[in-house]
Amino acid sequence: MRKKPRVLIADDHPDLVKAIARVLVLDYDVVGVVADGSDVLEAAQRLRPDVIVLDLSLPNVNSFEACRQITQAEPDTKVIVFTAMDDPYLRQRALEAGASAFVCKVAGDCDLLATMNRLFAEPV
Repeated sequence: MRKKPRVLIADDHPDLVKAIARVLVLDYDVVGVVADGSDVLEAAQRLRPDVIVLDLSLPNVNSFEACRQITQAEPDTKVIVFTAMDDPYLRQRALEAGASAFVCKVAGDCDLLATMNRLFAEPV
């Protein structure tokens, strides 16, 4: 049995965080939740997650810069930008900042789960 990938959720909407955690619990180990952008860098370093689900609009941080710092400091950590803004320009900026994926919240939790499963798929 393979080890579940460790997930840090960085989002300031408690109901959404609960919904995400419910969807992920079978295949992923949610090791932490932060609601403030200033906490995401510290939590990433302390918890060493395999993936961070990062809201683009966290208070007190530029999420693009946070993504850049996380992926530079921890190159094996994947960052999925999870945002309500389905904007091609923002998608491009997130990917340039080092994000592994960009998922629109409007698409729902199923797209997030499918994206995570694709990122952690066992090589054939």
